[in-house]
Amino acid sequence: MITMDDIIREGHPTLREVAAEVRLPLSDEDIQLGADMLQFLKNSQDPEKAEELHLRGGVGLAAPQLNIKKRIIALHVPSSDPEHPEPTLSEVMYNPKILSHSVQDACLGDGEGCLSVDREVPGYVVRHARVTVSYYDLAGKKQKRRLKNYEAIVVQHEIDHLNGIMFYDHINEGNPFALQQGVLVIE
Repeated sequence: MITMDDIIREGHPTLREVAAEVRLPLSDEDIQLGADMLQFLKNSQDPEKAEELHLRGGVGLAAPQLNIKKRIIALHVPSSDPEHPEPTLSEVMYNPKILSHSVQDACLGDGEGCLSVDREVPGYVVRHARVTVSYYDLAGKKQKRRLKNYEAIVVQHEIDHLNGIMFYDHINEGNPFALQQGVLVIE
């Protein structure tokens, strides 16, 4: 079981490296790693489990955050609709690639956080509002998925980890809350 002790923090060199492609067909080890990463996110969002295991809540996790230099991400995005409480996105992605993206940009009104960053970093992280991603799923099948708004932001944050990019690299140092006209702010 993955815990917060397994997650490396900013300053660790692995977080700045480009991760290697995962070999196909997927090994049992890589399948198990993906399943464990997804379970960590589910546990982190369950108030009782999170308290019991001392977990910070997360919606995404990348293998490099576990000091594993492989192109694997897990996403578990909860629904904000009480009528449909099941997650809007719950997936492990092996070798994810952004195939296309919107011209329109978006950012989270509250900024972004990261399980590997133990401090508040104020500022807007501007990303694409919509992306189309290809990846291999836990069954080793090739998938293609269109994501928008919050889900698109989460997947871009995690793919950045695979490329050695931290979320705060996107923040305008001189004016952290500067936005160009037309950027969608997601609350």
